[in-house]
Amino acid sequence: MRKTLSLSIMLILICNLSIAQNCNCKTNFEWMKKTFEENDAGFQYIIDLKGKEAYQNNNTIILQKIKAIKKTEDCTKVLSEWLAFFRKGHFAIKKIDNNSINSKKSIKETKNENWETLNVDVQEFEKYLTSKKETDFEGIWETSLYKIGIKKIGDSYLGFIIESGNESWKKGQIKIRLNDKNGTFYLRDKNPEDFTSPNLLGINYLQLGNFTLKRLNPKYETEKDIEQYLTLMSIDKPFIEELNKTTLIFRIPSFDGSQRKIIDSVIAINKEKILKTENLIIDLRNNGGGDDISYKEILPFLYTNPIREVGVELLSTKLNNQRMLDFVNKPEFGFDEEAKKWLKESYDKLEKQLGQFVNLDSTTVSINKFDQIYPYPKNVGIIINKGNGSTAEQFLLAAKQSKKVKLFGTTTFGALDISNMNFVKSPCNEFELGYCLSKSFRIPNMTIDSKGIQPDYYIDESIPKYKWIEYVNGILNEK
Repeated sequence: MRKTLSLSIMLILICNLSIAQNCNCKTNFEWMKKTFEENDAGFQYIIDLKGKEAYQNNNTIILQKIKAIKKTEDCTKVLSEWLAFFRKGHFAIKKIDNNSINSKKSIKETKNENWETLNVDVQEFEKYLTSKKETDFEGIWETSLYKIGIKKIGDSYLGFIIESGNESWKKGQIKIRLNDKNGTFYLRDKNPEDFTSPNLLGINYLQLGNFTLKRLNPKYETEKDIEQYLTLMSIDKPFIEELNKTTLIFRIPSFDGSQRKIIDSVIAINKEKILKTENLIIDLRNNGGGDDISYKEILPFLYTNPIREVGVELLSTKLNNQRMLDFVNKPEFGFDEEAKKWLKESYDKLEKQLGQFVNLDSTTVSINKFDQIYPYPKNVGIIINKGNGSTAEQFLLAAKQSKKVKLFGTTTFGALDISNMNFVKSPCNEFELGYCLSKSFRIPNMTIDSKGIQPDYYIDESIPKYKWIEYVNGILNEK
């Protein structure tokens, strides 16, 4: 018995060692590819659309790139590139952080030792900035943890650390590289984040992708409209405020499930005010989605006629269906008994139709009707941009059916047709893959993926972002 047990343990150790030895970019790619092909609800749709030859060519290109890979970071990029063949969004591949504290410390120290620096006499640089006549990216700037100098070197700019609240970053180290078209911002851990179209917001703020820097030197007068815009966009919770006597603004940064109660609370507190005010501006800029339930309490204020919502079908596989059981069995998901009953019934229905698409509803289209049409708000302007996807786009499809509603801004991201993400870890526990479980019945007659939703009123680039609300307010109050 002991001999058998020892042999079993030895075999397990050998197997584990074998798996560990085979954990490289190629094996992770093969796992990701197989998992995606067998379980993603949009896989076959894209193959039918683009063709098998295009898919095989993409596989060949990716495998060639994998052969040349030496760093894990490069592997992540190539795996993500393979996924991008299928759609713009609703996929993910990320490295699981398994580094020990000592390993992280070692990496940090190595990066610090080798990191490029720029030696600048800050006092002399400040004098130069004070005497400078033209306004560009050069200056001394601040962001949450850093004071950064940006100096022009040839046709490009280098951002160097003056003061740091992060021990990973030392004085003089290069934090930013940019030119007029694009650049790179190095994150806390010194990993690069690329951005395009760096631009000045007025003269006191610099927008570099997801990062906003405030100018400290040279000093200019405060621009109130820009300050208000940045405050509006930086608040991560929904709120309603009065823009003027005829217009309210409702800012919703996210429809994430964690925001649902806050959104509902803001609506409840301001309901009387909303129903007495002629115009409502809903600012959805950069709202990337969340849970459909989060916007349900908004719809009654927009309602003028029945709202049709086209449903989805789920791809039934063992891996996909397991999520339903997890919802039932794991208390962290927080479903009540009634919901658990539906989830278990859905699981049973899916298991009977493995390999097929399954509609868990009785119809492909649901029609939502409300008991009354509110006279106010009379006009609703929803501000949108390329940062809107997923649930935010689902909300827009419902909202734009109202006679009260007009969309303002730019075309949304376009990530809705293939949806409901599921996340699984690789056998080597090195990567986590995010893929989709459902496909919309709107396909192929009304697709959103890669196209987005267009506004009724396009706001072109001649109107700065900080003036969008002013523009929408002007249109609504002209009616």
